[in-house]
Amino acid sequence: MKRMKMLGLLLAIPVLLSASDKPVKDLSERVRHELVMLPWLGVFDHLTFQVEGDRVILAGQVNRPTLRTDAERVVQRVAGVSTVSNQIEVLPLSPFDDRVRLATLRSIYSFPALQRYGLGVIPGIRILVKNGNVTLVGMVANEGDRHLAYMRAMQVPGAFSVSNQLMVEGARQRAL
Repeated sequence: MKRMKMLGLLLAIPVLLSASDKPVKDLSERVRHELVMLPWLGVFDHLTFQVEGDRVILAGQVNRPTLRTDAERVVQRVAGVSTVSNQIEVLPLSPFDDRVRLATLRSIYSFPALQRYGLGVIPGIRILVKNGNVTLVGMVANEGDRHLAYMRAMQVPGAFSVSNQLMVEGARQRAL
């Protein structure tokens, strides 16, 4: 019986696997490592993956079309991966969306209580903008920070709507 493991690439949620899942865990760690090392992966991108035996399913949204193909290419080269299903969505290339992205970035990460989420290689709060609609994804320390990030994004001029998909550390993990 195949067991399916869903992992959020950049959510930093510990995954507890039994000893029988060790090959899946090792493959998942190698895939995650390769994706995190992509040079253009940033705050405006969100990648997830799923490992089913030796098959990897990529999902999420990216700001650059080349990042979609780069992600597939690096995962295909991981030892133990036979096939890659690339379901990554490329967000529209739009000057309007770019303005909303930058304004949302400034609004969230310039606020003192939220600045810590911008530190490090992998930002804790990622900002996805599609046709003026903002989606916040990632991991925050508490419900207050989750709500604060949402309120800061709601104040951005030009944003038509804001979807808050931020998760709180220690809360139950949600699937894709």
